[in-house]
Amino acid sequence: MKYPILYKLVCVFAFILLAGSVSGKKPIKTLIVTGQNNHNWQVSNVALKKIMEQSGRFVVDVAVSPAAGEDMSSFSPDFAAYQLVVVDYNGDSWIEATKQNFISFARNGGGIVIYHAADNAFSNWPEFNKICALGGWEGRNEKSGPYVYWLDGKLIKDSAPGPGGSHGKQHEYVLNARDEVHPIMKGLPKKWRHATDELYDRMRGPGNIQDILFTAYSDKSTNGSGREEPLMFTVNYEKARIFHTMLGHAGESLENNPAMQCTGFQITFLRGAEWAATGKVTIKVPEDFPTETRVTSRLDYK
Repeated sequence: MKYPILYKLVCVFAFILLAGSVSGKKPIKTLIVTGQNNHNWQVSNVALKKIMEQSGRFVVDVAVSPAAGEDMSSFSPDFAAYQLVVVDYNGDSWIEATKQNFISFARNGGGIVIYHAADNAFSNWPEFNKICALGGWEGRNEKSGPYVYWLDGKLIKDSAPGPGGSHGKQHEYVLNARDEVHPIMKGLPKKWRHATDELYDRMRGPGNIQDILFTAYSDKSTNGSGREEPLMFTVNYEKARIFHTMLGHAGESLENNPAMQCTGFQITFLRGAEWAATGKVTIKVPEDFPTETRVTSRLDYK
């Protein structure tokens, strides 16, 4: 080889970069729970697994439920075997043993991510609704808890009657930071533009939000609520660390999946997931993170 010293230097530099990408830490053992959803779970679970594993911080298994209407008695993931459970599920009720195992995982300090339409699930399961803090659809109304939205620098809880959960047409929108000190938030911009996505509004529930991280304005011009809606937050539930993101509507395919290909979605999801699992965040904010006026995307999820 003509330049052996240069070659060695390049190899060392590459090794340092690789080591830095995973922060020298053991990957977080993660379970994605999926298999039924009113959204395209066949795309979302694959995209989430790619996003997480390509970060170098997670190793991911996927638990796929029986199809809607089929026998759920055999669906019993071993939640306790994992540090982190990502819920990408909205469908038939779990059997009682599975419910209790999930609640035990949470109460014993497990890390949980509630992702997008998972907060539509299990409207009649009180403990799950506490784990979500806010939810929508599936018959939710004033009996489910108040509407929760942001106004004049604080969260408002409104017990007015009405259905829970709606969204206008999909569009780009700006996320507004409401916390600068939480580990998930350090280094993130105060405002950033998200790729075309659903913007959940009129969500309601127990409202046991611990840290409100990002909100976005649901504009009436897009058939929204006309309110500043909480879209990313942590939840106060027993010993669990819970990160809830309402972003990330799955597209028709992995290649046409703008909300999940958005760099902002991917990085906030990864940082929220790492915090839920460990209480710390080592995943860096990259230079290509969106700005207030510019959406950036990772079409290959890297």
